[in-house]
Amino acid sequence: MKVDLSITSLQNAKIKLAAKLKDRSHRDETGLFLIEGYREVKRAADGGITIQSFFVCPELFLGVNERDLIQQVKEFGAVIYTCPAKVFEKLSYRDRPDGLIAIAVQMKTPLAELQALVSKKKEPFIIIAEGIEKPGNLGSILRSADGVGADAVVVCDRCTDIYNPNVIRSSIGTLFTIPVIEAKGGETLFWLQKHKIKVVASSPTAQVEFTEADLRGPIAIVVGTEQLGLSELWMHASDIQVSIPMKGVADSLNVATAASLLMYEVLRQRKKGFPLGTNLFR
Repeated sequence: MKVDLSITSLQNAKIKLAAKLKDRSHRDETGLFLIEGYREVKRAADGGITIQSFFVCPELFLGVNERDLIQQVKEFGAVIYTCPAKVFEKLSYRDRPDGLIAIAVQMKTPLAELQALVSKKKEPFIIIAEGIEKPGNLGSILRSADGVGADAVVVCDRCTDIYNPNVIRSSIGTLFTIPVIEAKGGETLFWLQKHKIKVVASSPTAQVEFTEADLRGPIAIVVGTEQLGLSELWMHASDIQVSIPMKGVADSLNVATAASLLMYEVLRQRKKGFPLGTNLFR
């Protein structure tokens, strides 16, 4: 394995700068972020994300084609640094690191770029995540969006930085497999209405259960904050409001779980031969 530089000191300037990227303020200031783990770095590299530096620790490798990945990243122009475990662990945010951490340039995808997507799709399928507070939930939403083949995820009025290491980890790198856009709620809603994409909001008080609503055609599933749910902006503007039945003492599901149910119901209805009104909860 050919590397560009070996770093053995915890006081090395590049190690210190990389460690600072664990903090959102430094990510915002530099426009850079960390990607840790084989699957995550592989998906970033395959997705064309610009990787500037790649820190590797061979003694922590798990034996999953790490050297091929290093070569792939190097061919795209990244500088490769090798370091011992004590140095690598200063960068890592995992309990059991696998010896691979990249520094990458943040993706900045404007809402306007969805125009090209809509023009090519007969039935666009978009996920809107408003004010999600917990990185793990946002990552799980991204993972489910990838799983159902959604066309894009729009993060509105963000509370959680999409480049938070725990978003990347919980998404297992699917942050890099579909377009992820950050935008204001108002401009996103205007854009959806302009392109005649139905807005579907989930509410515990909605009279229609989600398996009984017509979720076919161009559609945007909107989910909101863990504590307060969707804002009045989205509730008032929604074309369809649906509920998810709750048979126990809790009145709602975790936002990522609720989002996944809604997404997979859209996928189910898009398959031929599946009638509407199939109530799974009675």
